[in-house]
Amino acid sequence: MGVTNDNRSIAIYSRKSKFTGKGESIENQIELCKQYVKLHFPEVTENDVLVYEDEGFSGGTLERPQFKKLLADARGKKISAVICYRLDRVSRNISDFANLITELENLKVSFISIKEQFDTTSPMGRAMMYISSIFSQLERETIAERIRDNMHELAKSGRWLGGNTPTGYKSTELIERVTLDGKVRKAFKLEIIDEESALVKLIFNKFLETNALTKTETYLLQNRITTKNNKKFTRFSVKAILQNPVYMIADGDAWEYFEKSGVDLYASREDFDGVCGIMAYNKTIQKLNKSNEIRDIGEWIIAVGKHDGMISGAEWVKVQQMLDQNVAKSFRKPRSNTALLSGLLVCGNCGEYMRPKTYNRKLESGEKRFGYLCETKEKSQTQLCNIKNPNGNTLDRMVCEEIKKLSNDSSDFIQQLENVKKEIKGNSQEYDERLNALKRDFAENEDTIKDLVISLVKAEGTVTYEYISKQIDELHDKSVIIQKRIDELNSLTQEHELSDIEFDIIHDLLVSFGTSFDTMGIEEKRFALRTFIKKIVWDGETIHMYLFGTDDEDIEFPAPDDDNDGGGNSSPDNTENGGFSENTDPKEQL
Repeated sequence: MGVTNDNRSIAIYSRKSKFTGKGESIENQIELCKQYVKLHFPEVTENDVLVYEDEGFSGGTLERPQFKKLLADARGKKISAVICYRLDRVSRNISDFANLITELENLKVSFISIKEQFDTTSPMGRAMMYISSIFSQLERETIAERIRDNMHELAKSGRWLGGNTPTGYKSTELIERVTLDGKVRKAFKLEIIDEESALVKLIFNKFLETNALTKTETYLLQNRITTKNNKKFTRFSVKAILQNPVYMIADGDAWEYFEKSGVDLYASREDFDGVCGIMAYNKTIQKLNKSNEIRDIGEWIIAVGKHDGMISGAEWVKVQQMLDQNVAKSFRKPRSNTALLSGLLVCGNCGEYMRPKTYNRKLESGEKRFGYLCETKEKSQTQLCNIKNPNGNTLDRMVCEEIKKLSNDSSDFIQQLENVKKEIKGNSQEYDERLNALKRDFAENEDTIKDLVISLVKAEGTVTYEYISKQIDELHDKSVIIQKRIDELNSLTQEHELSDIEFDIIHDLLVSFGTSFDTMGIEEKRFALRTFIKKIVWDGETIHMYLFGTDDEDIEFPAPDDDNDGGGNSSPDNTENGGFSENTDPKEQL
């Protein structure tokens, strides 16, 4: 079985799409491959084995960091063979796989899959590997084709697929059923909710009137109109409603629009009866932990739904044309952004972040004047919030001076830091003992797994193989639980506490802060302020500053005086001598 006896290393590659705690974990794949090396290549030492692990990556692409490193090492003449537990751990794409095998052959690198017992050092091994890869890709393509066939069947029925219903509708189960893949499934349709449908029509009408997402958003905020989940509308949520074809009435204009768009249209001209709404399938690309992306309209599958539409085809099409013509509007950053408190300063009236806004005036020093503006106040045009705008230049200077005072008279503050540090060390002893016990249990469990893996390799083809494999899975599940408990204990000691290094860094920064701050650049000052400050609340008259370690529930939003709530000058100069309060007790914070 031949890997040439040269000075190059043997590579083990393992991959798993996501961590599940079950099945062939990366650790088990690696251990099985190591045992294979010991049995078939006894002359190879453990130091001659290189391990490459990719967890959380699909086999449908070769764009994986550790796999790319493996290839780079192979091209650098560092590897004589690549061993994996199973063929699909490397690739599920026949084209990628064929190119990979060809390149490895050119580099004189063998490829071995121990599960299928494929070895490219033999012609039959290469042939069997290609055949297996072809069937793997055929299976994937068959699944994809079946999914699209299912969508076509759904399109014929015009049924609602389930999930979050669009604003204006509710989902109702039908007596009839839909057959997919030979299985009978429940069928649903959308029914109009009168109150919500009136809101949808209002949004379409307001956008057609203003031709602007931001103006439509402002109108909704000013009139205190919220989403079906009782949240404030944003221009993004408004746009999502405007772009949804579910509201479009299936009439003559709708038919012409989709005919010209090149969509996969599962309805005849007669089905566009001027009453029912549109149902679009295959409209979005679902991505884990990411926002869904809208596919190109040419990939949609369009059908006439069982529900009633709300917006005429002509109006819906006009809205799409207006959206295409308009460049998405976003808040512009100041041309010369010297504001230091962006991302720290929040409105004490409504809790919204305050952003910097420059003015066409300069101070005597030549510095451009700017203020901080509550985003809710701006979007609602003072209808939902009318807190006074603080003078940005003054506010930044006041915050910096207060922070610098900590170093001018810091002995008490630093002493409190040291006291908290000692208290944390005392409390951590109990956690350390529990952590050490769990780590011992974890190590013993992993040793047992390694012994069983050795037995598993020797038992291949015997009746005990499945029994040992099941034991390994059970022990692996136990390791996952122990590791979870270890992580929980670690988080208890780290989440709201500062490590020794962090204490020392803050101590040193605090001592040198007063003398070095004025010489820092803008970005350095921002970073320095964020080292000490968690959040700053402006109540219209006074700044409330919360230092590091503050729990979110401890941050208060003082109710402004009646004179300031909804009244107040919007001039950026109205707080030249504003008040200041700070919370600087680190023991209380931590």
